[in-house]
Amino acid sequence: MSSTADSLVIARRNLIRMSRIPEMVLFGLIQPVMFVVLFAYVFGGSISVPGAGLSAVGYREFLMAGIFAQTVTFATAGAGAGIADDMHKGLIDRFRSLPMARGAVLTGRTLADLVQTTLTVIVLAVVALLVGWRIHEGIPKALGAFALLLLLGYSFSWIGALIGLSVRTPEAATSGGLIWLFPVTFISNAFVPTENMASWLQPIAEWNPFSATVQACRVLFGNPGVSPSDAWPMVHPVWASIIWSVVIIAVFRTLAVRKYRKVAN
Repeated sequence: MSSTADSLVIARRNLIRMSRIPEMVLFGLIQPVMFVVLFAYVFGGSISVPGAGLSAVGYREFLMAGIFAQTVTFATAGAGAGIADDMHKGLIDRFRSLPMARGAVLTGRTLADLVQTTLTVIVLAVVALLVGWRIHEGIPKALGAFALLLLLGYSFSWIGALIGLSVRTPEAATSGGLIWLFPVTFISNAFVPTENMASWLQPIAEWNPFSATVQACRVLFGNPGVSPSDAWPMVHPVWASIIWSVVIIAVFRTLAVRKYRKVAN
């Protein structure tokens, strides 16, 4: 109970800090909106999507699950940079002197990042509706898809936390948080159907945790482009998405808290 209260206090502190730096939130909103507009109008009508052909509107509906997933995972870099900045400024040393649960500092930070990510996803959904994206399976399933997206983003934020604790500067944390995200997001079903990839690359894309969430969202949104692959994560994407996210949280939260204890001692 004490750990939960401590985590909420840290989360509140980070949210207040974010509200006092509005440009940080603004830039976080602009980037995904740019991705939506650029991909929708540059590639729309040029890529064949199963169930939609070369339809520009069809590609936009296919695209949005990938953009949503990319947005929540790219927040990882911000989480890592924030923790690295706290360490660089000596804030972690101050927390160490307080009678609080050690893991609360990291949990509070990741919860605050989750709130910011939720705001970004809401704005992104409005922009997506403006460019032609629609849901076809009802509001409850759509909310389930967004819940999976936020769970994925939260799980990846623990990877960012570990990176932030492992480097010396916020700049290094930002770079380290983005380098591995590019192959994860692009070797996936986010922007092109996996069946169009090289045969050796398809299994990697289909077993990618990122792809499972994208596939699950397309199913729950009722959008075109659902992969016909018989790989287990593509056949059972909702369960695969949940399992991957829970495993990532369990592994990287453990590693991040252990790293924090070493740093704080």
